[in-house]
Amino acid sequence: MRWQVLMTCSHASSPGARFIFSAACPSFVPILPIDSGRYGSKEMRAIFSDEQRLQYQLDFEAAVAQVQARIKMVPEDAAKEIGRAAKSGKITLERVAELEAKSEHDTAAMVEAISEQVPASARPWVHYGLTSNDVVDTSTCMQMRDAFSIIEGKVAKLAQSLADRAVEFRDVPAVGRTHGQHASIISFGLKFAVWASEMARHIERIEEGKKRFLLCKTRGVVGTGSLMGDRALEVERLVAGDLGLWPVDAATQVIPRERYSEMQFLMALIGSTLDKMAIEIRNLQRTEIAEVAEPFKKGQMGSSAVPVKRNPIKSERVSSLARMLKSLVSVSMDNIPLWHERDLSNSANERFTLPMAAILLDEMLNATAKVVAELKVNKERVVANLDMTKGQIYAEFVLEALVKKGVARFDAYRDIQRVAFAAIESGEQFLDAVSKDESIGKHLSRKEIAAIFQAENHLAASGKIVDNVARLVKDITKKNE
Repeated sequence: MRWQVLMTCSHASSPGARFIFSAACPSFVPILPIDSGRYGSKEMRAIFSDEQRLQYQLDFEAAVAQVQARIKMVPEDAAKEIGRAAKSGKITLERVAELEAKSEHDTAAMVEAISEQVPASARPWVHYGLTSNDVVDTSTCMQMRDAFSIIEGKVAKLAQSLADRAVEFRDVPAVGRTHGQHASIISFGLKFAVWASEMARHIERIEEGKKRFLLCKTRGVVGTGSLMGDRALEVERLVAGDLGLWPVDAATQVIPRERYSEMQFLMALIGSTLDKMAIEIRNLQRTEIAEVAEPFKKGQMGSSAVPVKRNPIKSERVSSLARMLKSLVSVSMDNIPLWHERDLSNSANERFTLPMAAILLDEMLNATAKVVAELKVNKERVVANLDMTKGQIYAEFVLEALVKKGVARFDAYRDIQRVAFAAIESGEQFLDAVSKDESIGKHLSRKEIAAIFQAENHLAASGKIVDNVARLVKDITKKNE
């Protein structure tokens, strides 16, 4: 795997610091081994490439100039020239890096590079009324706008895939486990339904959060609107609309970092759901349980030493990346308290945290989608595991039957526990032990007891739950197509 080179950072926020930056321009930071294609999709990596980040910033500068011209704040010809330069392809990373090497300020270098490509008459109006973090924060939100578009689409597809698997196994009785122990009977499809529901709700969380964290700021040095005066908010509202963002309510020099932290948390929350799924799949693939298995293609090797192994490597990768993804939330929370109207203590790490989170989550979604779609479910083993305890999984239902016969709950509980523990010691089937016990037998006939020990009689509301979730997923994903 080829990693980006370690080099000295020339960014104004941290001169002399050392970070993993690309050689082309130390201010624009691909976070993972992007050029190796190791993590995330090509589309997601492209959003956080050096070239695209620069283009987002140029597009922002152009959008501001065009709005300012629309309301007669700057000359129309100047705005056209700025827009033309932003789209020309002539403002390159190499040139920005050359200018930054002198100024030691990345945004100033980008603004100077624009000025070089426009006529002298337009130069006074480049970056008019703006400050560096208007550019940095808004372009970051533009990146995250596009990143969440990818994430949301993949979450929706995963939710539908999970709902389909839930319906597929809707009527298959399976062991429900609590504390790692057999507890009671569930529908195997219910496992998928729980996951499908949460993925659908993540779509709602993204949609509800956009107005809070996909923000536009054009308010200048300390958030007052500065040079644009009482028309500053109009400019911001119009620019936000043009860019598919929302105007910030109030800001200092920077957008409040609670908004960034919410993005980090939301991505970590989705990742935690994926981790939950991965852990369950890994557990169910254990040799002792063997109810599911990840897809295993021809020629794949599970171990360099043990030819028979089929390891759940994709789910393990998801769990591994989830640890890193969740750790970034702590960094984002530390970025919330800044000195006065701002300082630079957040700046360097944010060049890692949001891109990292988006690329990691994208990778996790890709892996999980493949696992869910191709997951092999061993129905025979699912059924066999119901009998692993020799019928003791039906204890809850024996208790219920006795209670309905008028037996005091704790009297019935102690009788069942006594019979169950004795059966474990002797290796006897619980059905036989219950049938022979006089205390239980005087309340329940053999026919009634036999009916209790039928797994399909105990799915309860599982089928309705699965059906409700399938409709929920369909409704939510349809709204967001």
